[in-house]
Amino acid sequence: MDAGAEQIVVRHAGPLSGEVNVPGAKNSVLKLMAATLLTDGVTTLTNVPDIADVAIMGDLLSAIGVTWARDPADAATVILTNHGAITPVAPYELVERIRASINVLGPLLTRCGTVTLSMPGGDDFGSRPIDMHVAGLEAMGATFEMRQGYLVARAERLHGATITFEFPSVGATENILTAAVFAKGTTIIDNAAREPEISDLCNFLVAMGADIEGIGSSTLMVHGVERDSLRPVRHEVVPDRIQAATYIAAAAVTGGEVTLINARPEHMEMPLRRFAEMGLTITPQTNGLSVWAPPRMRSIDFATLPYPGIATDYKPLIVTMLSIASGVGIVTENLYPGRFRYVEELLRLGADISTDGHHAVVRGVRQLSGAPVRAPDIRAGAALVVAGLAAHGETIITGVSHIDRGYDDIVGRLSHLGADIHRR
Repeated sequence: MDAGAEQIVVRHAGPLSGEVNVPGAKNSVLKLMAATLLTDGVTTLTNVPDIADVAIMGDLLSAIGVTWARDPADAATVILTNHGAITPVAPYELVERIRASINVLGPLLTRCGTVTLSMPGGDDFGSRPIDMHVAGLEAMGATFEMRQGYLVARAERLHGATITFEFPSVGATENILTAAVFAKGTTIIDNAAREPEISDLCNFLVAMGADIEGIGSSTLMVHGVERDSLRPVRHEVVPDRIQAATYIAAAAVTGGEVTLINARPEHMEMPLRRFAEMGLTITPQTNGLSVWAPPRMRSIDFATLPYPGIATDYKPLIVTMLSIASGVGIVTENLYPGRFRYVEELLRLGADISTDGHHAVVRGVRQLSGAPVRAPDIRAGAALVVAGLAAHGETIITGVSHIDRGYDDIVGRLSHLGADIHRR
């Protein structure tokens, strides 16, 4: 336990019911914020979640030269002002706090011709090198060297290139995409990541004046424009599909019935299909979806895969659902092997899970029992909160700062649905 640190306390309270609003996506807004480095002026983002990572990215951008503030009249609106006085250096003390800091690489390099970047931090669940980012930018004419722990990149002006990824990396796709906006000629990104957050970034850039074809597909074609041709815009952040899945999981483990306002079923087709196989009834609505859960779910086998497959961020939630489902589920992690570190916390709650490398076998038990647990990362932390909803007795979650990085008032939203949950 963390002496003096905040905790989330959850007690079993029966089925959840009601409506919950799904905030904007963490995995989109941070990248949109970084892309404001490309143009001078005032950019307005709406549907911005109130999460710690937004503030961290805001601090990083402020150090580089883009100031930010939440609109006093609407906390979900963020105003970013680029005065044009950019210092293309991302300092260690800020970069180490957030993985998405790598997303300043592409915009700074293509606009300024140079960037000095400390290696990024974020959640620790296995090696996530930036080799693909570097190789793609080198193909566009950039040079890289390491100096005293900093990556220094240079390119007087990037040029178009055809870049084929061995794996559809989200971060590499985003960096090459933003870098290509001002590159001379046409850049083709083959095997590009297809996540909804990538499309959100593309649509944002196009609204600013970028020339991008193939949005939503695995082949993106970016025709470079002049450095001074982009303009600031007002843009609504796409809803967070992982937060949506979290509230579906909360309804599922409690046998509840919940409506998710602003959820986008079209962004979650594969997980929704698998949830249905577990016994959930999911119905698209005009502005979201509703979920009804049976008294006990059925187990399934699943593997994590790039979008449109089951994202690795969903996995801790589904493992938690499987832990009280009927039967045995086999889980395969194809992306980040370190992402089974939360299993030992679920075991403390009485789950029956065994792991071996990339695989886990989850044998469903009738019920979990409350215990003290620690959140090892953002999504695992949310999964432990969900597990606490299904556990008899009291579950105390520490490591709450991880959850705050990616969840906008998870305690308040679950409490509104009838959960017995509070912070202390």
